[in-house]
Amino acid sequence: METHNSTFYSPPAISFQGCQNAEHAIKLLIEIYDKNTKFLQNTFNDILNKKNFTTSRVRAYYPAIRIFVRTHDILDSRFSYGSVAGPGIYQTTITQPKLFKEYLLDQINLLIQNHKVPVFIGESDLPMPLHFALPYGSHVEGYKIDSIKRPLRDVFDVPDLSVTDDNIVNGTWKKSTHNDFKPLAPFTAIRTDYSLHRLQHYTATSPDFFQNYILFTNYQFYVDEFCTIAKKLILSGNSEYEALIEPNNIITTKDNKNIDNIKNNAKKIPQMPAYHLIRKNHSGITLINIGVGPSNAKTITDHIAVLRPHAWLMLGHCAGLRDSQKLGDYVLAHAYVRDDHVLDSDLPTWVPIPALAEIQVALEKAVEEVSGLSGWELKKIMRTGTVATIDNRNWELRDNHELVERFSQSRAIALDMESATIAANGFRLRVPYGTLLCVSDKPLHGELKLPGMASKFYVQQVNKHLEIGIKTLELLRNMPPEKLHSRKLRTFMETAFK
Repeated sequence: METHNSTFYSPPAISFQGCQNAEHAIKLLIEIYDKNTKFLQNTFNDILNKKNFTTSRVRAYYPAIRIFVRTHDILDSRFSYGSVAGPGIYQTTITQPKLFKEYLLDQINLLIQNHKVPVFIGESDLPMPLHFALPYGSHVEGYKIDSIKRPLRDVFDVPDLSVTDDNIVNGTWKKSTHNDFKPLAPFTAIRTDYSLHRLQHYTATSPDFFQNYILFTNYQFYVDEFCTIAKKLILSGNSEYEALIEPNNIITTKDNKNIDNIKNNAKKIPQMPAYHLIRKNHSGITLINIGVGPSNAKTITDHIAVLRPHAWLMLGHCAGLRDSQKLGDYVLAHAYVRDDHVLDSDLPTWVPIPALAEIQVALEKAVEEVSGLSGWELKKIMRTGTVATIDNRNWELRDNHELVERFSQSRAIALDMESATIAANGFRLRVPYGTLLCVSDKPLHGELKLPGMASKFYVQQVNKHLEIGIKTLELLRNMPPEKLHSRKLRTFMETAFK
């Protein structure tokens, strides 16, 4: 067991305790986390207000889950998560156990059930940075920090990038000493905290509001339509959806009819605003306007992944590359060409990004239900094929002979700037993914979308696009999570937590 250095000013340590059920484990995790965050918050406030002074460094630690497995258990091979790979001591550090309560209950129950051993809960030896002990969006006046007369990092632990990485989820983690524990979860507490605070910054909504089913778009009219649909569902009183949360945590419920939230909130729209259609147990839908480009697509998915959502989908527009396509046709991606360059160091381009059958079937079924077409008739409005993602929006303005040749060789039928990035990061981070695009122009055939030139068919298809995305996620929600989280996303040395 760890022994914490006595030269630090720290709260009393809590030793590891064995737990035979997940409820007891969660209770201990919350107890340790609350004690240590409150200690850091109170000490920081006392120092700022000159009520306390210490020459020692102030330190508190993240709680941890640990499990000892001594045998090669024979387990149900149909499940892609819920068990460790073999004998050993496994551990993960934990943050925000109240936020992750349902997730942790599920994962811990599976561990105890599959391995027939208790889990142990206690304090890790990973220091908790002061920044992550403070509530999301905390504002501390600079002059108060200056009044400490010592650099903040001489007093408190601050975020350490040397331990805030994706080595576990990337599969590049290596055991450095014989005392290192094998990883139990894809993300450590400090990596998770980093992303939770980034989510607050980028979306202007609390991570507490994010739902398990995610839609990405980069068109404001999809956002407006989503809010209109959400408010109608909530105000009708006949829906399982309970509330709509908009940027800056503006809440619409049946009893709180903030119909003009978008207008009132326009002056504070963040970089990637998020809108949350709330349903019990985080089973609703979150829509995020990610803006344009693969950099934004990678940034937001890097951070949302720590919440372990059940699925994310890209709903965007694309350039149709085939003469047979019409403006307004749908493209269901079943393969991707990655020319985005933002993930090359984390996931080499030679790694194939497979289509996930569960997502593909749900998307096609949703298109059928919304359009009223099926079978051979459905092919009139939807093509299934390869989508190429590029990082240069103005690729047409250079000698593009080589680029067009590569598109042709790959059999690509559509080109955009986000879909392959979102799919590849879903593959890398073990989050089920899918893409449904709408053809908005055909640059290779001289058809550009210009104001006032949109056909009736194009307008009709765009209006149905969001409805299809929502319908798809509702279909996926009715699927057992163990079936949705495909084994295609898992490698042969995986963490037990999904």
